[in-house]
Amino acid sequence: MSLPVGSIAPSFKLPCKPGEEVDVGASLGREKVLILFFPNAYSSVCTEEMCHLRDNWADWGALGCKIFGVSIDSPFVTDKFRADLGVPFPILSDFNKTVSASYDALHADLMGLKGVTKRAAYVVGSDGKITYAWEAEIPKTQVDFGAIKAAVASTR
Repeated sequence: MSLPVGSIAPSFKLPCKPGEEVDVGASLGREKVLILFFPNAYSSVCTEEMCHLRDNWADWGALGCKIFGVSIDSPFVTDKFRADLGVPFPILSDFNKTVSASYDALHADLMGLKGVTKRAAYVVGSDGKITYAWEAEIPKTQVDFGAIKAAVASTR
């Protein structure tokens, strides 16, 4: 179950590459933010999700929000995945699973694998409150880009 709409989004810092952290908390409560949790870099659905955002970056950029991807892959993997795909926003490593847990975005057991990040999307308004929350129980389920865009567009 995802964090409820109207709750304050948990603040966090995570590495985007070895030795370099991104302070997402610095944006929360100041501007619109989209946080996209995904299970694993280089899987087909995760790759499709990140490529959609890259390929439609003009549309997403026009919405006036910061976007952050989050997975449990190591910072070495998230950095390479972002670079290989040419993704224009940070993809962060939650290798220790603390942020995914704080957003209630972890599978307890996914086909025998413990603590895999769920595919989830959170839109956070400039007041720091969650205005849109969605998660998929089945990892192959793609996010609804239209619903997310509408949520970002209607968020202050």
